[in-house]
Amino acid sequence: MRLATVDLGSNTVRLLVADVTGPGRWRAIEADQVVTRLGEGLAASGRLGDAPSARTAAAVTQYVERARRAGAERIAIVATSAVREAANGREFAATLAQATGERVEIITGQREAALTVAGVLAGVGDVMGATPTVVFDIGGGSTEYILTRAGAVAAAVSLRLGVVDLTERHPFPARVEPARFQALLDEVGRRLGSEIPSDIRDARGVRLVGTAGTATTLAALDLGLVTYDAGRVQGHTLTRAALEAQLARLSALTVEERAALPCLERGRADLIVPGTAIVLATLSLLAVDRMVVSDWGLREGIVMALCS
Repeated sequence: MRLATVDLGSNTVRLLVADVTGPGRWRAIEADQVVTRLGEGLAASGRLGDAPSARTAAAVTQYVERARRAGAERIAIVATSAVREAANGREFAATLAQATGERVEIITGQREAALTVAGVLAGVGDVMGATPTVVFDIGGGSTEYILTRAGAVAAAVSLRLGVVDLTERHPFPARVEPARFQALLDEVGRRLGSEIPSDIRDARGVRLVGTAGTATTLAALDLGLVTYDAGRVQGHTLTRAALEAQLARLSALTVEERAALPCLERGRADLIVPGTAIVLATLSLLAVDRMVVSDWGLREGIVMALCS
């Protein structure tokens, strides 16, 4: 069976078309993503704006049409933080379902966390082995943290902390001033310390695995990739020193200069500095000095759920 998933995030819409080869097994046929920033202005207004809604609806509609052309027999559209938090989120989902002819499922933060860790474990399970692991997924409107032990979820939380809102409140259009970045880092650190449950916050000796756009972009930059290569990004280790080196590199550039860097996809140039703050604050909270990067995440987890 050929199936497709559309991961409708607060910042990015992701497509995956795959052939199921057995229970829990599949092969990717097509994969793509585009930054539409659906959560733009949401924190201030509580509603999805007309312009970001239109951009996102157009992207989802195009991906559904592309999946059908590829022969997908089943298409799952899954909406996350921005849609579930917005006052008009259900209205947007209903309009999108009518436009595409496909059901739009709005998942909870806990369900998002579970699907994300399923996708990550499927992709880098051998890397993680039996070591207790914290998986974190930095999104546009939320960040999920999941503690796994022996491959099973031991604790999970979805925080209303995402790069879109952080960027709107802490913009860095010019070169980054150290004092302003430190203020951002301190805010993120305080929130992680107070909002992440103790089961995750106090875990020690864990392996940290990051997924989604911030983590994969930092890996691509560290690897010096000219074009994005999922195979090289998957399982790449970023040390604290490497992360700080990339932060210094990004901080010395204006947002326009960041946008010109290879592998920094359109629409992420202003988000990458706040995203890096979440990564560094997470390392500090868990007292680790490195993280493994997973190219696989929520959309792969959705596929796993569909073919299990």
